[in-house]
Amino acid sequence: QRRTRIPDKPDINFSLWSIMKNCIGKDLSKIPVPVNFSEPLSMLQRLVEDYEYSEILDKASQCTDNREQMAYVAAFTVSSYSTTAVRTGKPFNPLLGETYEYDRTEDLGWRVISEQVMHHPPMLAQYCESVTHGWSCWQEFTMRSKFKGKYLEVEPIGITHLKFASGNHYTWRKVKTIVHNIVIGKLWIDNCGEMEIVNHKTMDKCYMKFEPYSYFGGTPKKVTGTVTSSQDKVEWVLTGTWDAKLEGSRVIGETVVKGKSSLECAASKSLWKRILTDPESEKYYNFTRFACELNEIEENVAPTDTRLRPDQRLMENGQWDEANTEKVRLEEKQRAARKQRELEAELANQDGKEPQPYTPTWYRQVADEFNGGKLIFSYQGGYWEAKNKQDWSRCPDIF
Repeated sequence: QRRTRIPDKPDINFSLWSIMKNCIGKDLSKIPVPVNFSEPLSMLQRLVEDYEYSEILDKASQCTDNREQMAYVAAFTVSSYSTTAVRTGKPFNPLLGETYEYDRTEDLGWRVISEQVMHHPPMLAQYCESVTHGWSCWQEFTMRSKFKGKYLEVEPIGITHLKFASGNHYTWRKVKTIVHNIVIGKLWIDNCGEMEIVNHKTMDKCYMKFEPYSYFGGTPKKVTGTVTSSQDKVEWVLTGTWDAKLEGSRVIGETVVKGKSSLECAASKSLWKRILTDPESEKYYNFTRFACELNEIEENVAPTDTRLRPDQRLMENGQWDEANTEKVRLEEKQRAARKQRELEAELANQDGKEPQPYTPTWYRQVADEFNGGKLIFSYQGGYWEAKNKQDWSRCPDIF
């Protein structure tokens, strides 16, 4: 039985502006932020929330029609934004070498292992597999964040891959997130931009548009999209909002009236619908039930697992002062480890030897054939085997 909520957020007032006024134009990944602006999850865990609606991929894996499968993949990409509307807390920046595993094979059919693979810029790599439903999904995630005075712009950099047993192989990139009212008023979040999903086997594409919020009306959080064949023929039309639902209609014909063409569509079908959160969730960081389950203590995880990170655990338990003290200790420990690596590299150079760069425990950089041969951190295997043996000798001491 998994837990259904976490302890309430303490009622402590703190001005975000007091920190942000020193950050205008700076890269926010280098600014130490107290836990007062955080939520008690790390970025490693937050990105596992992409799989909250993993049943969409299970349905997609059973599609015999490639265009219908693409429509479901598009719905999956939209569903990953559903919690962002009300989640204004900043996830913890993982320490270098921090890992997070989440094994839901028994009930949801998938398991995931993530690792923080770089520190500057902060980058994580994630690999999720569903043996039950024959799909695997992996991504490398880093971001650029810039404070623009009234709002914060977060631009994800990295690519997501999704492969089905049929051989269909999809890639896409996430859209921008804008955090409004940094200086005054209630923080609110918008996601906007364009996304292209490509099936590299068939060369079908899906073009998605996340429309920016407009003060002059229109549907807020609106998402529209089209699935097109490799011959650029529109096969499906998609419409919805990123915080509630996505529907799709198959195109069955085209009519031309007075030189203007319009698409004839079959009845729309629901591709994804959001599960409503507990009305009490405002008291605990607006977490969904799925988010509440992520940081629950589990036995036999790696010693580098986020669940064992002390400052985040203290914060979840409402001990914010102790959490801030512990956060400083962990960050200083990480800095000391980095200085030690730099010293060793310098000594190696002096001896005419090749300095050994930092290497992640479970991931290695390989050429990504679907992204012009650019390097991507790829899961090398071994984590679940190490867990079965409880042999964590490869793990660094980070906490």
